[in-house]
Amino acid sequence: MSFIKKISLTQFRNYPQANFHLDAPLVCIAGLNGVGKTNLLDAVYFLCYTKSYFTSFSQQLVQLGADGFRVEGWFQNNSLEEQLSCKWKNGKKELFQNESSCDSIKQYIGRQSAVMVAPDDIALINEGSEIRRKWVDSILAQTNTEYFDQLLKYQQTLAQRNAWLKANAVKPFNDFTILDYYDSILNETGSFIFKLRSQFIVGFSHQVSEFYRKVSNAKEEVIIQYVSSLHEKPLAQLLKDSMPNDFMTQRTLKGIHKDEFEFFFNGVLIKPLGSQGQKKSYLLALKLAQYQYLKLSMGHSPILLLDDIFEKLDGQRLASLWEIVLSNDFGQVLMTDTESDRLKQILGIDFTIENILL
Repeated sequence: MSFIKKISLTQFRNYPQANFHLDAPLVCIAGLNGVGKTNLLDAVYFLCYTKSYFTSFSQQLVQLGADGFRVEGWFQNNSLEEQLSCKWKNGKKELFQNESSCDSIKQYIGRQSAVMVAPDDIALINEGSEIRRKWVDSILAQTNTEYFDQLLKYQQTLAQRNAWLKANAVKPFNDFTILDYYDSILNETGSFIFKLRSQFIVGFSHQVSEFYRKVSNAKEEVIIQYVSSLHEKPLAQLLKDSMPNDFMTQRTLKGIHKDEFEFFFNGVLIKPLGSQGQKKSYLLALKLAQYQYLKLSMGHSPILLLDDIFEKLDGQRLASLWEIVLSNDFGQVLMTDTESDRLKQILGIDFTIENILL
């Protein structure tokens, strides 16, 4: 079980300096909107992944008027204890493990893990393919360092190839040496990523289906389909065939950066045809399957972060969720709500609870 016992925040979001003891399997954080409940969960997430769940810009995490922030946490992983800290100042990020500096992010990532469930997560179903690709990539990158390396190399080479296309599309040339070099790297890294995504989605789709039935008490058939042009041709051939169109548009039109993960229930896409209730059940199933995959891959239970979910779920789905997450299969749970009395009423269980009122 991965367990955060204490967290210290300095100039993070709306916290000038604060310390919180989280030493319980279930931590309930109650307070009015705007007091910092979500920021506290985001700080835990940041400690696990060195990035915010809600923004790509670390500058937005700095308290107004300050030039940086520091987040520090004390974790217990089964019988082992460790201290992790992240410092960000003037655009520079520093990572520490037991007060020793980490040479690279790969040395840090994977030590602790968390899964967040937040109100705006329905975008994972309703928005475009990019958000689903990034979500799948984040899961695989956490559990496979080679996937992380290959993905970074692919993304860097893709940016270089697109820059080359833009620079050379408007003038005559006959030297394709650099383009061929970029294509060889894209083919190597993209083929690796495609293979691992294909392997991953088979078992993961089954887990989503199982959790969907538990959450919704329904028997709808749930399947995730991996859509990729690499199912039709090798990437090297796709890049070659697409070259005229690539020059015309000045960007790379084929590759794993165009892949899609389609969510089906009863043979139809849930994005355009699912009800709000079905989408909420599907989303919970996706997040619970993510949790289960991380647990099995990393050898410990992630921390489950539930941000203001009570107003988004009906009684039946909440009851099913509690039955799952409060079982012995799950680790520490941190949850927020605006009303402490509602937390007590909904939980109604004999469970070790740490209460934080903000």
